Amino acid sequence: MNQAKTLFSIIVPTYNRPEQLAACLQSFVELEYPRDRFQVIVVNDSTEISLESTVFPFQNQLNLLLLTQQNSGPAIARNTGSFAATGKFLVFTDDDCTAATDWLQTLEARFAKTPDCLIGGRIINALPDNIYSTASQQLIDYLYSYYNAIPDRAQFFTSNNFALPADLFQKIGGFGSFSFSGEDREFCHRWLNSGYGAVYAPEVIVYHAHKLTLHKFWQQQFNYGKGAFLFQQVTSKSVAKGKLQHPSFYLNLLTYPLVHTRGIQKLLIAGLFFVSQAAIVAGLLWEKNNQAEK
Repeated sequence: MNQAKTLFSIIVPTYNRPEQLAACLQSFVELEYPRDRFQVIVVNDSTEISLESTVFPFQNQLNLLLLTQQNSGPAIARNTGSFAATGKFLVFTDDDCTAATDWLQTLEARFAKTPDCLIGGRIINALPDNIYSTASQQLIDYLYSYYNAIPDRAQFFTSNNFALPADLFQKIGGFGSFSFSGEDREFCHRWLNSGYGAVYAPEVIVYHAHKLTLHKFWQQQFNYGKGAFLFQQVTSKSVAKGKLQHPSFYLNLLTYPLVHTRGIQKLLIAGLFFVSQAAIVAGLLWEKNNQAEK
């Protein structure tokens, strides 16, 4: 299929979540978009786990390519998928996400207006009864409200719902080799520093079903802290090392659930916001010590 015909290449990194991946692929089947205008590239980030039986039911319904690599993390998996892509635009999401039926339609409309921009969409928590998943998504919602307050001058997107021109992605070198977290933040920073624009498009929607427990929530935020330290390292020439946000950033963050959540749940989520900040600091210090010992 030639590049002129394929407009979008959807890239999905995956690791040992076949059920979630199947739900993700089913959402692509349900997209209200011509089948010959997009391809799906699944990158299995493991040579020990086979996904042939998972993707087989979708082979006749989608233009689907399955790639396999040694476990290297989602950032490298996304880069692997990008090398095989034939679409004009790359669209990134995760295996625990499902797309709204008009996902590609809304992206196409945005790219018609801003063809050289990074387009970031909205992520909606698909597990509202899970307090930890809700808190995790509200943390992202706060960051979006802060960094993307001016939608056509956006600064940060998570990599489970953004799209950009394939040639520009390759031009700036794709994702950095972060093994656990922070590659999306570093990529957005490098993209903007390369002189390209970013636009927040809340009508471009995916639903995120990341089931968390208290332990998994802590580990997720701990990994964010590790990623934050690595981000400081790789951007030390353009960002003041160790620089903190204005105190109002943290005050508004910790009070965000009280404003945007109803009932007793807002107190629980506010408490988890404090837990998240403790975990992030712990992860940052752990990675700092780990790097110092190398």
